[in-house]
Amino acid sequence: MELDPQNAVTAIQTGIHQASALVVTYSFSVLGAILLLVIGYIVAGLVERWLYAGLGKVGGFDLTLRRFFSKIARYAVLGLVAVMVLGQFGIQTASVIAAIGAVGLAIGLALQGTLQNIAAGIMLLALRPLRIGEYVEVGSISGTVEEIGLFATRLRAADGVYVLAPNSTLWTQPVKNYTRNGVRRNDITLGADHGEDIDRMRKSLMALTANDKRILRDPAPQVFASDLTDESMAITLRYWTSASDFAAVKADLTMGTGELFYDKKPADQQAAGI
Repeated sequence: MELDPQNAVTAIQTGIHQASALVVTYSFSVLGAILLLVIGYIVAGLVERWLYAGLGKVGGFDLTLRRFFSKIARYAVLGLVAVMVLGQFGIQTASVIAAIGAVGLAIGLALQGTLQNIAAGIMLLALRPLRIGEYVEVGSISGTVEEIGLFATRLRAADGVYVLAPNSTLWTQPVKNYTRNGVRRNDITLGADHGEDIDRMRKSLMALTANDKRILRDPAPQVFASDLTDESMAITLRYWTSASDFAAVKADLTMGTGELFYDKKPADQQAAGI
């Protein structure tokens, strides 16, 4: 079968005409998509900065939460821009949104534990049962808080050990915060045999507290009998101090109490400071 040159020319011209029409049509779509991307990128950045600055004016709003919500707003705007760009090329955005929703649901189910940590992190940052620099105890976890993230919280244990606790663990258990109230109470208990001078013990213990300026006067220190048996009596010194001084005062008073009542040197040597 011979090819008619005239038909071939006509077919080529038709193809070129259709290709030109497609180029013109999609060039406008491409230009519109580029314009949308540029404007959307700029708007997303502005929204992020505006929200970050606006949340900063809310008293006590955590810095981590400000960053988190401002980033979420930025990505939400960029996602909306992406859907609009797809619409420029005639793609049915409703089906795209449905597909994105299905993928998001699948990812959410797969990362359920991670999302729980994020939700718990937001609650920890919003309600603040613990803050950076505070000493806390949550179940078997204890230490000084160094960083509260969206996924986990970093602590430093009393012996200097690094502790990283998932936020969901910290949120679902009672929190003991030893720093938050600013003051702490401590009890030092001694055993006194029957026949010992209880009044002398009381005065000696009260003298220890009077000589330590770190011990609070309100509430005032107390010395009282906390237990009584046939063989002995338990004498307790109770005092309050600031949370920051608690460990040092406890160590000093425990040592001072031991020197007073457990030093076996003769009384004349103790009085002379020997």
